[in-house]
Amino acid sequence: MGPDPQYVGKLHSNSDKGDGSVKYILTGEGAGTIFIIDDTTGDIHSTKSLDREQKTHYVLHAQAIDRRTNKPLEPESEFIIKVQDINDNAPKFTDGPYIVTVPEMSEMGVIRTALHNMDREAREHYSVVIQAKDMAGQVGGLSGSTTVNITLTDVNDNPPRFPQSILHLYVPESAQVGSAVGKIKASDADTGSNADMKYTIMNGDGSGVFSISTDKETREGILSLKKPLNYEKKKSYTLNIEGANTHLDFRFSHLGPFKDVTMLKIIVGDVDEPPLFTMPSYVMEVYENAKIGTAVGTVTAQDPDAANSLVRYFIDLNTEEDRYFTIDASTGTIKTAKIFDREETPRYNITVAASEIDNPELVSHVPVGIRILDVNDNPPELAREYDIIVCENAKPGQVIQTISATDKDSSANGARFHFSLDEGLSLNPNFTLRDNEDNTASILTRRRRYSRTTQDVYYLPVLISDSGTPPLSSSSTLTIRVCACERDGRVRTCHAEAFLSSAGLSTGAIIAILLCVVILFAIVVLFITLRRSKKEPLIISEEDVRENVVTYDDEGGGEEDTEAFDITALRNPSAAEELKYRRDIRPEVKPVPRHQPSSSLDSIDVQEFIKQRLAEADLDPSVPPYDSLQTYAYEGHRSETGSISSLDSATTHSDQDYNYLGDWGPEFKKLAELYGEIESERTT
Repeated sequence: MGPDPQYVGKLHSNSDKGDGSVKYILTGEGAGTIFIIDDTTGDIHSTKSLDREQKTHYVLHAQAIDRRTNKPLEPESEFIIKVQDINDNAPKFTDGPYIVTVPEMSEMGVIRTALHNMDREAREHYSVVIQAKDMAGQVGGLSGSTTVNITLTDVNDNPPRFPQSILHLYVPESAQVGSAVGKIKASDADTGSNADMKYTIMNGDGSGVFSISTDKETREGILSLKKPLNYEKKKSYTLNIEGANTHLDFRFSHLGPFKDVTMLKIIVGDVDEPPLFTMPSYVMEVYENAKIGTAVGTVTAQDPDAANSLVRYFIDLNTEEDRYFTIDASTGTIKTAKIFDREETPRYNITVAASEIDNPELVSHVPVGIRILDVNDNPPELAREYDIIVCENAKPGQVIQTISATDKDSSANGARFHFSLDEGLSLNPNFTLRDNEDNTASILTRRRRYSRTTQDVYYLPVLISDSGTPPLSSSSTLTIRVCACERDGRVRTCHAEAFLSSAGLSTGAIIAILLCVVILFAIVVLFITLRRSKKEPLIISEEDVRENVVTYDDEGGGEEDTEAFDITALRNPSAAEELKYRRDIRPEVKPVPRHQPSSSLDSIDVQEFIKQRLAEADLDPSVPPYDSLQTYAYEGHRSETGSISSLDSATTHSDQDYNYLGDWGPEFKKLAELYGEIESERTT
């Protein structure tokens, strides 16, 4: 303590005569820093305060040497400096302030309760100051203090309690099953799990109608509806409900019982309800092809209220299927509005609604499923298109194809099919049919060997009938092709070009034949082209152009010639619509009997004989030519330009002016050129 060094001890050697020839040296822990030595006297001092709580001792080494020669006078020796403890540290609480939880009603502990049966519900928190003294509390000792915060933890020492012994609850009869209709709660002074409780319906006339569950968060009892309420049948219910703790502490069972019971009276409220159908859903049936207006079935609904109002029915028109049926608004009878086909749609689903006449806003719905019953109205037919092949080397009785049939009707109408050949035809000498009696039939050959060169395709009419009521049948024709096959039955070819190969012609020979055919065809086309391109010169007589006959290459075949010129282009459209035929008018005059010469043929003059026959033919009105109606194409009433023919004209060439021919169009171009040349020659 203090600023001056503290004397610790002294080193002394027996060789020291006091003349200063001995030198003392100090080494080790703290030497030169904490501890210093006088090298002449050997006194050791401490330059700093020592703390025993930090270091309890120091190990040092001392040696005495000759100051003049620096040689040791004695061996090095070790000594220990121990630090003695003094009361320089007061007591200290290292973890203070302390927080302690003590269960209420505790009797023992390091810190004992001063009060008997301390109740958490009365006071939960306490603070205690604790002091510690050293030296057994004697004078001069040091002390320290700390605070201990004590919290009383909860124990289940309080039972639950309902606020009232009788509770009331109002529930309308329209409440939905499964919905919560009310809440009930018992109070508990405890906290945490000690306040957890469970609610139970003990008894009462509503135990089968209501159920209760516990909300773990709010510790409330949730009352739910198990069955629908009906004010007209029962107007109130009484329930005894118990609330009990779920975590019990048997140390405090003497404070129980830890449960409570209350009576809950439930009042059912009257509500105007919609009509109620007698069934939750309906299934009806009707035959297909039934007439429009056929009754399918009837739905029934009633007003559940005491008023028992009249009910009106209608169909919800939400889908197209709902329009296929009608319903009687008063009776609920459903009828068809169209003719149904089971094969198109076998089932329909509609929704029927019912509402009270007095309160149309209250509507209830019910699903109605309508099944279309089958009627045998579809004949059986082949299951698919069959490609039947028969080998040329087939043997009699060989099965070449097995066929089956299908029927659009249900299995009740045609589950069994019958196969046979068409009885309207004569017995088929080539093939026969065998009914396998399992809705299949086999096609068998009736003779040996078939030839594609003779006949490459056969047609076999098959009659298929079902077993419905009434039975229906249909006829189908099977096509059987003749093919060349290997010995193992594999088809080699079915085409006609295979005959060339079978005749022994090679591929090169076939190509040569085809090339010759192409060359011949080219020669024919070239010959026809040259024939058409040949033209004859136009011969015009210079004497009188109008009287000459101009010859062209194609003169046509008259009125019956339809190839040289299309006569329809010259016909009047209105006259072409009426097709007229030649109508010969035979005379009603009786034929004059022919004169029979009395002389023999040998004496008749041939010239005279011919004259007689000619006279008879001229005088006989019953043989052609006689009056007849000849129909020609209609060419119009008259021509605005008049006749261009010179046969009926009495004028001469000089009186005619042919310049107007050029205005008639390109059809008269050649004629205008001819007459134009004649006119020019005449003027010159």
